[in-house]
Amino acid sequence: MRARLRQMHIDGRTFTWRAALHRVQVDGFSHRAVYVRAWGSGGKNSQKLEADLLSTPGPYVVDNGYPTPAEVRAVIICGLKSGWQPEQRGGTFVLSDRKHGSKFAVPGFQLTNTPT
Repeated sequence: MRARLRQMHIDGRTFTWRAALHRVQVDGFSHRAVYVRAWGSGGKNSQKLEADLLSTPGPYVVDNGYPTPAEVRAVIICGLKSGWQPEQRGGTFVLSDRKHGSKFAVPGFQLTNTPT
């Protein structure tokens, strides 16, 4: 099944985004994650924003978190504040815990680090 593309408007700009479930390896363990991708008004030809989100760990937490549009808005805003340039043509800007975790404030989620 294909993930649905959605749109949102932030400060007069239009962004297209999608989120899909997948698995990531963290400290040798497989975790369920949400892969969020977003594009600016140039669509898929613009610079893409990517973020892998994990549910915030805690005791007795069942990992069933899925971001709401408000949480995706926070991911996009974090990307913009961190240097993502959606009007740029091509390329990918990756939000990772290592580089952007201190700026990331989405309750219930944390960024993961992509393999280098």
